[in-house]
Amino acid sequence: MTSSTDVVAWLLAGDVAVAHQTTRDLLRRDDPSLRARIATEGHGAVLLAARNPDGHWGRGFYQPKWTSTHYTLLELRNLGLPGDHPAAVESVGLVLAHERGPDGGLDPSHRATVSDACINGMGLRYASWFGAPEVHLTGLVDVLLSRAVSDGGFNCHHRPPRNPVSHSSLHTTVSVLEGFTDYLAAGHRHRRREVGAAMGSAVEFVLRHELFRSEKTGEVIRQDFLVPHHPPRWHFDILRGLDCLAAVGVPPDPRMDAALEALLARRRPDGRWTARAWPGHTHVPADPADRSRWATLTALRVLERYAS
Repeated sequence: MTSSTDVVAWLLAGDVAVAHQTTRDLLRRDDPSLRARIATEGHGAVLLAARNPDGHWGRGFYQPKWTSTHYTLLELRNLGLPGDHPAAVESVGLVLAHERGPDGGLDPSHRATVSDACINGMGLRYASWFGAPEVHLTGLVDVLLSRAVSDGGFNCHHRPPRNPVSHSSLHTTVSVLEGFTDYLAAGHRHRRREVGAAMGSAVEFVLRHELFRSEKTGEVIRQDFLVPHHPPRWHFDILRGLDCLAAVGVPPDPRMDAALEALLARRRPDGRWTARAWPGHTHVPADPADRSRWATLTALRVLERYAS
């Protein structure tokens, strides 16, 4: 098997955003100059170059799916583009000013009575990262806190009072957890205690499912939950779930063990992981099918936190 040193060297030789997060998370070194290069090199530069003169990507906030403003800002946040980058800050401001629904949440249609929790979780994530003032985020927070399901998680189909549901979705729950994590990390105070309580309930929901099992039957909910994807977009899989729990600061828990075993089982003999890509047009190409630097980096970050 290839040594861990060889794998880290391979990660450092990849896209500058991978090199930055490898240096930060695996080598435990801060390198501001490396982080700054995300805006001018590699995938970060390609995404920024695709921005239209009106400050949007694609055909606006939510179309086409992966090349829209919403998903491009999410991808830039996940790359680690510095949070004060002027283009991203400006585009977030446009989204928060013009893409609201009647309930104050983000809504592509501008008319949904109850806005989508998944979109608002992702939006809260990138808006918090790119420095949006708290006053512009309170509506998103209020919407999300009002949308918690009785089982502790979140579900984009839960739209009370007209369309309530009783069981949450791992996709939506992790999107909301990621948004709340960045919101708190930015130091915001609006309903901070309630956000923390909602996060605790959502974490418990994820752990009760062991990240991929049905509570009722113990069976795998979906086989693709066991397969890393990059970028994950709105989709859940165990790698995204474990990385989210680590970012929240959840300590090791026996209910993670099956997911960790499944993740380790997918490691190739050369110490790397593969990742699938969700179909659709993108600004940047998917990772090679035979090995993924992003999946490998994320898996190693998760294992450093949770492997015994």
